Amino acid sequence: MLVKKTSKNQITLPKEIIKNFPQIEYFEAKVEDGKIILTPVKIVSANITLEKIREKIKSLGITEEDVKEAVKWARKN
Repeated sequence: MLVKKTSKNQITLPKEIIKNFPQIEYFEAKVEDGKIILTPVKIVSANITLEKIREKIKSLGITEEDVKEAVKWARKN
């Protein structure tokens, strides 16, 4: 499909392409072997990620004291 770059360096993706990504608002763009590669990116809230990390730590039985000891150990090395 042909896509034209505007005077403001913008392009519009054809409906036939974008309909394959209905929930995606952002794409990572990079150049690879002289081609523009667009990769769909899903933005995830930092709070959700942090909550999952806390749940994982809790499920592993890691305590606050364990974390303090790990930090001490890491600072020595």
